Amino acid sequence: MNVWWLLLAGFVISWCGTLFLRRYAVAQSLMDVPNERSSHSVPTPRGGGVAIVVAFILLLPFLYGLGFLDLNLLYGLLGSGALVAIVGFADDHGHIAARWRLLGHFVAAVWALYWMTGLAPLSVFGASIDFGWSGTVLASVYLVWMLNLYNFMDGIDGIASVQAVFVCLASCFVSWMVGSDATLWAALLLSFAVAGFLFWNFPPAKIFMGDAGSGFLGIVLGVLSLYSAWSSANLIWCWLILLGVFVVDATMTLLIRLSRKEKVYQAHRSHAYQFAARKYASHKVVTFGVAAVNLFWLFPIAIMVGLEFFDGIFGVVLAYIPLVFLAIKFNAGKGEV
Repeated sequence: MNVWWLLLAGFVISWCGTLFLRRYAVAQSLMDVPNERSSHSVPTPRGGGVAIVVAFILLLPFLYGLGFLDLNLLYGLLGSGALVAIVGFADDHGHIAARWRLLGHFVAAVWALYWMTGLAPLSVFGASIDFGWSGTVLASVYLVWMLNLYNFMDGIDGIASVQAVFVCLASCFVSWMVGSDATLWAALLLSFAVAGFLFWNFPPAKIFMGDAGSGFLGIVLGVLSLYSAWSSANLIWCWLILLGVFVVDATMTLLIRLSRKEKVYQAHRSHAYQFAARKYASHKVVTFGVAAVNLFWLFPIAIMVGLEFFDGIFGVVLAYIPLVFLAIKFNAGKGEV
């Protein structure tokens, strides 16, 4: 099978799967009903992200069979992604206590890091630093935060899907420029799978992603970002730059809510993107705004870091500074105004 046919199959499986899940959710009344913490106004089917999970996990072994994926990355992605998706699916259809969800998330992170043999040495201001076991602990926390922040940021139509497609395609371009294909084809496959779902999730959304899909995207993107560092030390900084909008908004919202002594595990709608959606009365405007920031600000900086015009940490700081000001401008973490 030609790899491009495989990628097209990812889109088709996801597109058809989302259509099936939408009809199933409507028939079974699996609807996301608006409440005071919602960013939507009409009941909408949920759980469509399972189609992304199925398409990606089903086709990933074929990508390995064609020689476009390392065996360790295959095992790491399959195990961690499947576990996170199962936990999310169970939570979507009932309720799992936060401590058990968190335990499952850390098990998934440890599984992925086992197959990656931990955190790769990082390039820090020109020096290669091996963090050893402390790096593995740091990387596990990073993966758990990535999957949770992706869940937090999946709150308006299209934003999580557009972000995933952009990050995957942009990382592929940067990887191609630096001559690394360690994560290129897996990221490309994920972008096609997400694009199939995005057809139904684009504002106004006909179905929502759900925790199974958003958590899955978070852990997979996190694993790909960490694994990329084994082939080129600068690539992990490029991934962090490309993920900047989600990382900054989610992290600042969490820190500000903690400083206000709020219960951070409770549902809320105080992320900057949620305030922006209410201000402009449009999910589409905010989703396109995020896409514009990604394309015209973060992407060029990631390219410069990949080509070693900028140091990785300097590039991350440069990329994040305006995002921090935008988060402050849109009241990230504050009570509703």
